[in-house]
Amino acid sequence: MTKIFRTAIRWLRSDNLKSQIQNPKSIALVAVAVAFAMCGTVVEAQQPVKIPRIGYISGTGTASNQGPYVEALRQGLRDLGYVEGKNFAIEFRGAEGKPDRIPSLVTELVQLKVDVLVVPTAAGAIRVAKQATKTIPIVMVTLLDPVATGLVDSLAHPGGNITGLATLQRDLSGKRLELLTEVVPRLSRVGILRNPDEQTGAIGFKEYEAAARALTIRLQSLDARDPNPDLAGAFREAVKGRANAVITITNGPLFRNSKKITDLALKNRLPSVYEGGTWVEAGGLMSYSANDIELFRRAATYVDKILKGAKPAELPVEQPTKFEFIINLKAAKQIGLTIPPNVLVRADKVIR
Repeated sequence: MTKIFRTAIRWLRSDNLKSQIQNPKSIALVAVAVAFAMCGTVVEAQQPVKIPRIGYISGTGTASNQGPYVEALRQGLRDLGYVEGKNFAIEFRGAEGKPDRIPSLVTELVQLKVDVLVVPTAAGAIRVAKQATKTIPIVMVTLLDPVATGLVDSLAHPGGNITGLATLQRDLSGKRLELLTEVVPRLSRVGILRNPDEQTGAIGFKEYEAAARALTIRLQSLDARDPNPDLAGAFREAVKGRANAVITITNGPLFRNSKKITDLALKNRLPSVYEGGTWVEAGGLMSYSANDIELFRRAATYVDKILKGAKPAELPVEQPTKFEFIINLKAAKQIGLTIPPNVLVRADKVIR
């Protein structure tokens, strides 16, 4: 129809039209050309281009403050040539640090029949999405081992409708403790801030326990239960228990309170290490992890392949090959801690 429309327009604009218009047969042809042109315009107007919709579940974000990770996903899509509003749209839903809201948000996006679901939260939220739909592709960014937690069959062949990235967060537990032994003199006791009722907190604590035994360090569980964790109380327990430092196991409510947690660590003069660089940006002392922002940019490549027809079951789960060590010297100064030069030189980023 578009070809006929263009041909008709070229003919209507031709120099011979004036001379031909006097011929009755030509008049009929003009009428047909105009009709085709009008039909083409109407058909094209009635068939708007369908924009793929990407459902995004955030454990901590809100409508007014969606957080850095969804923006990283957007940037990743832009890097691949996508233009928001033209060839993709994001249906954002934020749980605002309330894990009990996640099932209803997932259900809402499934009912909207989005083209892809991006679930960048703990294994529990990804499992909710897996149970909610067997047909909508799911791209995850998970803190836990997706094979051990039953989310996928294997990294190379995920099976089902889930693929994405695993951050290897738990594999780095021992390295974080080792870094503390290098910067904290006579380190003997470390407080682990966590939600003991959540899978991430339970598995994470066991990983730190295994590493602590090898380093002859005692651990103290600093419990911060959802939905309103008593953070001040947890730090009082750390001081009472004579903890020399604190490690925070990331979950939604704790991440949402990252500034409050880093402030409490500074107030109580406790060296702190975290499972992501954004915590150090918020005032924490150190972090050792994969680059979270880069992981969410990478998630865009999965979305791109799926929108182009790839099946999640055939897209291997990706794991990071590079990790980022960040030190905040301003925080060190506030708590009176000197970072040894041999540790400082190994940092990928130093906040001064």
